[in-house]
Amino acid sequence: MMSILFETYLQWVQRALWGKADDVLAKPDDATLAALVPLCAEQATGPLVFPSLLTSGLLPEGSTLRMQMKAVCAQTMQQQVKLRHTLGMAWQALTEAGIKPVLMKGAGLAALYSDASQRAWSDIDLFVGKEQYHPSCAVLRDTFPKALKFDEELDHYKHYNLIADGVSIEIHRVTAALPHPIDDRRYARMEAYAVAHACEQEIEGLKVKVLEPTFNALFVFLHAWEHMQTRGACVRQLCDIALVLHHYAEQIDRKRLKRYLEALHLMDIWHVYMYALVRYIGLAEPEAPFYSEAYATRAERLMTDLLQGEGVEKNVTEKSPANRWLRKIHTMQERLHDAQRIRPYSASYARHTNAGILLRGALRLFAKDRHWE
Repeated sequence: MMSILFETYLQWVQRALWGKADDVLAKPDDATLAALVPLCAEQATGPLVFPSLLTSGLLPEGSTLRMQMKAVCAQTMQQQVKLRHTLGMAWQALTEAGIKPVLMKGAGLAALYSDASQRAWSDIDLFVGKEQYHPSCAVLRDTFPKALKFDEELDHYKHYNLIADGVSIEIHRVTAALPHPIDDRRYARMEAYAVAHACEQEIEGLKVKVLEPTFNALFVFLHAWEHMQTRGACVRQLCDIALVLHHYAEQIDRKRLKRYLEALHLMDIWHVYMYALVRYIGLAEPEAPFYSEAYATRAERLMTDLLQGEGVEKNVTEKSPANRWLRKIHTMQERLHDAQRIRPYSASYARHTNAGILLRGALRLFAKDRHWE
């Protein structure tokens, strides 16, 4: 059973997302109301929930909590003005150079909320693909000559990162990296289709391209699941999945989505997330593909762990051995240990992850290319 605080919090999340009627909402006492503020911050949902609380009549004018909530909402709106300006500059520079970027996450997801300021985003993710990767990095370095550069522009990295006037811009070679080499190859074909069929979206007058809806549902789900595996998941990511499924309900190809999930061995985890979205986030059951009541126990475990910040914690052991061969074996053992933490949510995906780690480990163990180290 979830605590009263978590149940109350999720009800207010649903009110903000779907306009849930005030008369069926739990009215928090002073202690619960005070605890909602840090919980919203932890779950990256302050800008989503606070406007509802501010108009609820629960907070007296001039109260400290009220001022804190107003400050968060104002800061989010101010930050988004700067982010959209930087996005516009980056988008224009890339397209004028003949590059065709695709916007991921961030602003594209914020546009699905009833008010874009309800969804905070702190960086800009642009997919350009492997062929356009190096030219894109060069264009953005020229566009933002004073930007800080943190990531090396290497072909085995997922993205290249620079910080322009305080705004992080990530140039992606790939949209995601999966634990199994075969999954990576299959996912690359899905990704190519999604980019070829990218949709146009307007963000404050800027016309951009976003991922094709069926793939975007898969990608946003994958992003949330990746964070769950690294103890960085939050409720905002679940809200993102719910709104993608809601907004594109008529455009998502369920047959193709099923093929994607089965090909990547993700159907079991998807079931867990769909139950969580319906039960805890308020997504309408018909808009949750492949929803099943059979996943209630695991979904509750996932939600409780997520709300408590107890996702799949990375294993930390002693310093890696200096010897190259022993170091590779040590790293592989650590990853196998980490993969076992997935088991409470999906034993089948834990097994699949283990197989991928063993295969990648064997390939890296004998790789001549030093970038595997």
